[in-house]
Amino acid sequence: MVCQACGSDIATAEVRFCPKCGAQIAAAQPTAQGAGPIPPVQQQYAGYPPYPPYPPYPPMVAVPRVQRHIQILGTLWCVYGVYRILSGLVGMIFFHAFMHGHFGNWNHGPWGNFGPHGPAWMGLLPVIATFTVLAAATALFAGFSLLRRKPWGRTLAIVLAVLALIKFPVGTALGIYTLWVLAPGPSGLEYDAIADRS
Repeated sequence: MVCQACGSDIATAEVRFCPKCGAQIAAAQPTAQGAGPIPPVQQQYAGYPPYPPYPPYPPMVAVPRVQRHIQILGTLWCVYGVYRILSGLVGMIFFHAFMHGHFGNWNHGPWGNFGPHGPAWMGLLPVIATFTVLAAATALFAGFSLLRRKPWGRTLAIVLAVLALIKFPVGTALGIYTLWVLAPGPSGLEYDAIADRS
């Protein structure tokens, strides 16, 4: 045995004080085979109760893709329908004013005289306006069907998403997002599970 204070050798383990320096001798703790004596710091804290175990983390629940995105997707289709109506109206007003010389009398000279009603092909404006209104109404209808979880809402949204891909950049972004959410096979099964059959 060795004195922890001065390092002197002590003959027997029964000695309580060092014969050289008088320091108290701590009794050696039992050790595992092959291990050295337990350090004094560990001996000091050996009587403390162990720390309680950390509480287990709650299990993570993965929310399916359609359920996470269906509300946002339906809202975006409604917004896109309003955007189509507003952009169509602004475009027709601007085009009509441009063709009737409100931005300068350019419909003479090399362009020819179009007359008071502009060129003959301006008769297509009602057709274009009708198409724009129908497209916007269909987008609004698709958004409503997704928000209400209608059974045919997924099919309608996928068809409109494919057609909207050519309407860069807003239609393209919405079309890609719609196809990513609704087009995969598991998304179809999930949508059928949450669809309102009433």
